[in-house]
This record gives sequence, C-alpha cells and structure tokens, in this order.
Amino acid sequence: MKQYDASFHAFIQGIILIGFALLMLWLTISGNIIYYIAPKMMPFVYFALVTFFLLGTIQIFRSTRKEHDHEHGASCSCGHDHKIPGPPFVKLAIYSVFILPVLLGFVLPDRSLDSSAAQNRGMTLGSGNSPAVSAAPPPSDQAEESGEPSRAEAYLEDPDAYMEELEEGSQDDGENTDKLDEHYTIEDFYDQEGFDQYYVELAERLEHEDVITVTEENYLDIMTVMDVHLEKFIGKEIEMIGFAYREPDFDDNQLVAARFSMTCCTADAGVYGTLIDSDEAKDIEEDTWIHAYGTIEAGEYNGYRLPVISNAELTEVDEPDSPYVYPSFR
Repeated sequence: MKQYDASFHAFIQGIILIGFALLMLWLTISGNIIYYIAPKMMPFVYFALVTFFLLGTIQIFRSTRKEHDHEHGASCSCGHDHKIPGPPFVKLAIYSVFILPVLLGFVLPDRSLDSSAAQNRGMTLGSGNSPAVSAAPPPSDQAEESGEPSRAEAYLEDPDAYMEELEEGSQDDGENTDKLDEHYTIEDFYDQEGFDQYYVELAERLEHEDVITVTEENYLDIMTVMDVHLEKFIGKEIEMIGFAYREPDFDDNQLVAARFSMTCCTADAGVYGTLIDSDEAKDIEEDTWIHAYGTIEAGEYNGYRLPVISNAELTEVDEPDSPYVYPSFR
C-alpha cells in the first residue's frame, strides 16, 4: 500500500496559502480590490496577506523535512492523524476547492456590480426610508456629547475587556442574561433624535446651495435627506452620477441613476438609486454610466412618494474610479 506522502501535501498546502497571498497582493496593487472590499476593511486584507504568506512559507519549509512519521502521516508528535482521508480523487477534489478560487481570481476580469446584480437583489429608490424598507442610521453625536462611549464603541475598542466586564457583572448581580440581550441592540447604533437632528441640519445647509451635487462621500446622506425633507428640495437643481437601471414596468422616459452601497464587501452590497424622468432616457443603454442634471420634483412609484429628477439632461460618462458608495459612521 502506498504510504501517505506528508511532505508533498505540506508543499501543496503551502503553495495554496501563498497563492491566496499573491492574489490579495495583486488585487491590492492593481486597485481592483475596491470591487470586492470596502476601504475600511483593507487593514484586515493586509493582515490576511501577511499571515497567509508566512503560513505558506512555513508549510513549504516543513515539506523539506525528512523526519516524517509515516505511520501517522504527520511531522508533529501531537498524537493525532493529520492525513487527508480517502482515495486520490477525493484529495484532488478537496484541494480544488481552494485552488480554483485562486486561479479564477487571476484569470477572470475584475468588474463592478451591475444591473443584473441590482435586479437579483432589488432596487431601493432613494434611501429606502419608507415603510417597506429601513434606511441606514445616520451618525449620532449623543455619546460624544455625554462624554461616555456607547456599548458598541466600548466593544470595538477592546472586545476582551468588554466581555470580561459583562462576565464580572453577571457574577455580581446575576444579570448576565439581561446584559447579553442588550449587547447587540439597535439602540447601540441608532438614535432617533440624532437621526432627525442630523438631517434637519443637512437640509438647512443644502437649501443654500444653488445646485445640489451628489458625490461618493455624501450619496447616502443626500438620498436620505431628500426622502425625509422632500418639500424643502422641490424645484432645486441637482446633479449626480450613476449607472442606468430600469425596472420592467418603467416608461421609455424613465430610468434610475443607481449606485451600489457597500459596508463590508460585495456580499452585503445593496443598490440605491434616484428615479429620473427625461426624454433622453430612451437612448441610454442599461449599465451605462451617466451624469444626470435636472430639477427635483415629487413623484410616486408603487404607491410611495419619492423624489424624482425631472427634465434631466443625461450625459454618458466613464465609470468612476470608485464605483461604490459607502455609509459614513461618524
């Protein structure tokens, strides 16, 4: 019976780990990592890149060692069997699960999410601040004003100390269950008074603008403030960039200038858009990036009142360097 070659398997595992590290390095250097990961997650990518490279190097170094315990198929003395069970085709299938993503990552072209993804995930017109969908909470300064960090901030700053405090509290007064129930509550991240005040102040600032310019940085905030305080913006001019998207029941003169919003990665990306009414819309192909300039009016779609950019001038533009928009948790 053929002996299990632990050196060979250690070498293959090392190559796979280094392959993932090189893929992350390539995506980072090329800038295409923005298609998959939000900028705030990049420190984790750097950490994973270095860790995978070090672990892969260690595995390749282990593969050069000769003193393997062939009986157990492993180079350590932990007493456990580290062999991959099954015939060769099972081992090949297991390794393929890891090798194929690396190969496809290098071979397949990198591109941003488009209208096909929007159709599968569903379009949210405006900020989603309607009875059917819930908007992302705005920044709240309540904790800063009180001078005390919220429970969420305390957990993010030092998770171990936070959990130790919970455990100590449970020993003192037996209220561990109540505290754990409070740990991930919406109140940690959402404050209705802060929500209202933030957008009141933003609406007051935007009222003095001759033209409301929607950028990657303020996209979600402006989508929300126009939903909440639509009356203040009726008749004002606005300009924005997005990719063209249509619902099946749209008229020829209707389309949406859409952007994907990403918090962590493409897995949690949602698409937000503003309805546009323009005679030029019929000449715009779906997924074309457009610059829209028009007037804000109150419209309706599927029974919901929402802002519409009417009489819009549409100009085809190149895809922005940053095709996604990101929520700001200030």
